[in-house]
Amino acid sequence: MTEPIQNAAPTGALTDPIPSSPPRSQWHDVWDQFKHHKGAMLGGVIFLLIVLLVFVGPWFWPFDATHIDIRARNQGPTWAHPLGTDQLGRDTLARMMAGGQTSVSVGITAMLLALFLGSLIGVLAGFFRQLDGLLMRMTDLFLALPLLPLLLVMVLLFRDPLNAAFGPETGIFILIVCAIGVTSWMPTARIVRGDVLALKEREFVLAARSIGTTNARMITRHILPNVLSPIMVSATLGIANAIITESALSFLGLGFPPDFPTWGRLLFDATDYLQQYPERVFWPGLAISLTVLSVNYLGDGLRDALDPRIRGR
Repeated sequence: MTEPIQNAAPTGALTDPIPSSPPRSQWHDVWDQFKHHKGAMLGGVIFLLIVLLVFVGPWFWPFDATHIDIRARNQGPTWAHPLGTDQLGRDTLARMMAGGQTSVSVGITAMLLALFLGSLIGVLAGFFRQLDGLLMRMTDLFLALPLLPLLLVMVLLFRDPLNAAFGPETGIFILIVCAIGVTSWMPTARIVRGDVLALKEREFVLAARSIGTTNARMITRHILPNVLSPIMVSATLGIANAIITESALSFLGLGFPPDFPTWGRLLFDATDYLQQYPERVFWPGLAISLTVLSVNYLGDGLRDALDPRIRGR
């Protein structure tokens, strides 16, 4: 009688599933690409440190930005005042942190306004053919306007009514944010329009239209999620542009009140003492340059990480 085969392979060895790694999300690939961009990582760290310094630093610094000490005026760097004091004895480091709060807040808020306007106009122009010509000609008109004279006219026309309605500080904040946002949405609109024109001819959009999907749902569900990449890049670059514009207005004396520090206002106040105390111009100029440079590197890294043609190189 034939004996059963003893060396047969166990049944479980043939049926055990082959272990596989979990699927990677798109944002995981974006982070992998972003962290290999040394300039973007350095820019992100510097920008984060600047934001923490200007918003958290005043809680731990003993001097207030508006405290006047005439006996300590025009001092150089000391242990008590590492960046010295101004002509009224106010601590320069405290005023730098207070000015950074205003400049960064203006930059972020104006960027959000410009991003909203640019994305709205870009999506409408790209998705609805009948609105494309009108909206793009309006965009070209805004691009043709001289930016700085337009901002100066807006500030001169609306500063007093807004100051009377909201107070000198809140009123000028609203005015500068609106002025910068209304005059800087055009590049975002043109970029978003171009992406929407390409997306609305893709198969998944045509399939959604064939089953009766409404335009509003198609835009929110299929179009907007696929144009987030250029919007995020425009957001980072918009912060830098808004900070420079606010600093220019404050340097020209058309920004915030003299007792309300911003980096541009500190530059404006320091020009009268440029020969005697040149370091007063150096510190706000360095803060503006570092912030703008770090944000630009951050935007460059985001652009490379979010572009599928570059990702993975």
